[in-house]
Amino acid sequence: MRLITDNIYYVGVNDRNKHLFEGLWPLPAGVSYNSYLIDDEKVCLIDTVEVGFFGQFIENIRDVIGDRKVDYLVVNHMEPDHSGALSLLRQHYPDVKVIGNNKTFNMLKGFYGIDTNTMEIKSGDTLSLGRHTLKFVLTPMVHWPETMMTLDITAGALFSGDAFGCFGALNGGLTDDRINCDAFWQEMVRYYSNIVGKYGIPVQNALKKLKGSDISYICSTHGPVWHEHIDRVMNLYDRMSKYETDEGIVLCFGTMYGNTERAAELIASAASEAGIKNIVVHNVSKTHHSYIIADVFRYRGLIVGAPTYNTGLYHEMDVLLSELAGRDIKNHYIGWFGSHGWASRAVAKIGEWNEKHLHFEPVGTPVDICQSVNAETAAACRQLGRDMAERLMRDRA
Repeated sequence: MRLITDNIYYVGVNDRNKHLFEGLWPLPAGVSYNSYLIDDEKVCLIDTVEVGFFGQFIENIRDVIGDRKVDYLVVNHMEPDHSGALSLLRQHYPDVKVIGNNKTFNMLKGFYGIDTNTMEIKSGDTLSLGRHTLKFVLTPMVHWPETMMTLDITAGALFSGDAFGCFGALNGGLTDDRINCDAFWQEMVRYYSNIVGKYGIPVQNALKKLKGSDISYICSTHGPVWHEHIDRVMNLYDRMSKYETDEGIVLCFGTMYGNTERAAELIASAASEAGIKNIVVHNVSKTHHSYIIADVFRYRGLIVGAPTYNTGLYHEMDVLLSELAGRDIKNHYIGWFGSHGWASRAVAKIGEWNEKHLHFEPVGTPVDICQSVNAETAAACRQLGRDMAERLMRDRA
């Protein structure tokens, strides 16, 4: 059994086998599905795990409570990686009362056909387990419509659902004061930007609801339990949900035969010479777009370039721009360039993406390269790099 604090136990599991989270996002270090158990006069379970891990999950529960029953199951989030074991759990604990909000139960019926032995709560409602008292906080669209958080007022433990989570399995340690958190900070940004990043306003609303709460532990559904670094976690979410960024450039290119890549190198060098230190360069055909999106959430400047392909835009760049557009990112600058063999379309297509969907502030003059970089287009590339650097540096004041 893994005690967190004051009769609150971790009963979650690690998944080191899944390659893609939601079938989309790479998991080089795995992921955890976190569930928590409060052992009081009434036993309360917070969320479950993905159904394939039920055997380990039920073993973890019994390690804590033995043959006693689970009285309550709080469902903070209905996504199947957290509710998937619910039906099997009810077979072992048929009297368990499932706690959620109105939107929870619509999904509970739809996913699992369950509509009995439920308890509907509203934001601000409380529930006594004996010594522990739970307070429920509805946080819709962080990142599904039914999402909510549960605050154990007695222990100061916030069960936050997917909020404040991150990719990466737990390597022995559970709380942040007992592990090296370096990798988790990086994966928190990638998790937020790809999973939650579209919902900045709902995240801000959730943070306002939590303001003033006495929180000693943040128990998310993915990643470590936060205890020592709570302020840093909250501040990171606050900044990202406001689309606040650092000075820097994310330079993304697609290339078939190296000509667009050559242009990207010229742009990056010029921006560096002009005084920008934070520059990250990605080949969109090599780097998974989840890592690029995370960098875009970090840095204010974005420069993209790709060749024309089949009278349109190079496919991988089209995918990236679509992913960015779907996140409603704000407060960014963009410059762009492209290349073509005989029919120029890439530069115009990138411009259309920005005008119709991204709405970033355009910087510099787009560079259109016919076949290969020459003296004129090389100079234009360098100027684009300088223009972006100058625009970023104007924000220093």
